[in-house]
Amino acid sequence: MEFKVIPVEIPKGCNVIIGQAHFIKSAEDLFEAVSGNVPGAAFGVAFCEASHPCLIRVEGTDEAMKDLAVKNAMAIGAGHIFVIVLKDAFPINVLNSIKSCQEVCSIFCATANPLQVIVAETEQGRGVLGVVDGFSPKGVETPEDKKVRKEFLRIIGYKL
Repeated sequence: MEFKVIPVEIPKGCNVIIGQAHFIKSAEDLFEAVSGNVPGAAFGVAFCEASHPCLIRVEGTDEAMKDLAVKNAMAIGAGHIFVIVLKDAFPINVLNSIKSCQEVCSIFCATANPLQVIVAETEQGRGVLGVVDGFSPKGVETPEDKKVRKEFLRIIGYKL
């Protein structure tokens, strides 16, 4: 077995959701989960089949986001994983709908941070072991940090 660290490409202003599902209709259902919650969002979905014909199934509303989802899915190369690249939308707006898809087994991450996917490769194929999402903590928030956090949430409209 060999372990690999796969960097995920996330353009500025975009977010990525990576998870695992189990059925060929996953790409279409994930498309509906995103588009049904954020009409007009620019996004791409790539789903890696794990059995014959082992294709990457692609859906989305934006060609560049679809291409990037495929590029990241191909780099990860693990069966039954999906990559969603969102532009002009945030994971918080779609994550519950994605988790509610009957064929979604798990979500590894939803982030705009620098991201690495840890995969194990065997003679059969690849599997995702986990992700490295962003950076390690540098300390505990101060009262000033808490004030800034709370102000930010109000600026972007997530709190009153």
